[in-house]
Amino acid sequence: MEERFVKEKIYIEKTEDEKDTELIRSVIRTKMELDVARQNFEYAEGELIDYYSYKIKAEQSKLDYLLKKVKKKSLVLDMINGIKLRLDEDQAI
Repeated sequence: MEERFVKEKIYIEKTEDEKDTELIRSVIRTKMELDVARQNFEYAEGELIDYYSYKIKAEQSKLDYLLKKVKKKSLVLDMINGIKLRLDEDQAI
């Protein structure tokens, strides 16, 4: 008879600051992805035009949703800029 071992997952609850930081990072990443999709749309040919137009619409919808969450939490722009700087530093490493 086989014994099966179940790996237990331990979930650590995030603090509000960590949740806010993650939300802001999502906004920044989504904005960068939207900018890239717009740039790629400029040079797209054939069927890629449709792809990038849908991509732009999807990224814009995602960004709108995330910005509503940011506004609801009353996060300030200075926090966004501070996290953007930290995000840039993390990517540089």
